[in-house]
Amino acid sequence: MNRRQALRNIGLGAGVLVVGPTSLGLLQSCKNESAIGWQPTFLSAPNGHALQRILEVIIPTTDTPGANDLNIAEFIDSYMDQVASEERQEDFVKSADAFAASFRNQFDKDPEEGSEEEYEQIVAKYLRATPEEREQYMKRNTETQDPMDEDPEDSMEVNYNTGSLSYLEDVKGLAIWAWKNSEEIGENVLWYDPVPGMYIACGPLDEMGNGKIMSL
Repeated sequence: MNRRQALRNIGLGAGVLVVGPTSLGLLQSCKNESAIGWQPTFLSAPNGHALQRILEVIIPTTDTPGANDLNIAEFIDSYMDQVASEERQEDFVKSADAFAASFRNQFDKDPEEGSEEEYEQIVAKYLRATPEEREQYMKRNTETQDPMDEDPEDSMEVNYNTGSLSYLEDVKGLAIWAWKNSEEIGENVLWYDPVPGMYIACGPLDEMGNGKIMSL
């Protein structure tokens, strides 16, 4: 398995996010928009750029279309703007800012200046973390700790890690759902049969979609 396929498994190994009809309409409306020159309406421009770079790591273009081929960054931005609750909007913005801060802290540069390898590294850091690492990332200072004993830099790093992990998991869930439910993937990558016949519990593989998941 090559490096890009291993990174791609970060995204496609997850479950499906259940989203309602309004989200399907947004997904359909984003499919023909060009990602070139795209300006987010909900996220800041720098965070929108970072979102596209993150999505390229989670679902890159291989033998099938990647997230950015399907304009999933635009979908996520529109979903947060038009569908998400106010509380979720606030959390998403805070966690996006935390990811940007974590990127600066790790690479000493703004996310807009990051290389492909740096994005692959920081996404893998959080989404491929061990249970022990995840627990450390999510650690919060307790009320029993004396604020005078806290190291401000350590506390800031905890906040960066907590927000970054939350952000990447949220983006990952939305991206996988949107990718699997897009028209392009549903009709041309997954097993598509608009008029399915009878249920067959066991049959020849070449007559059962060659092992592909059915999109309908």
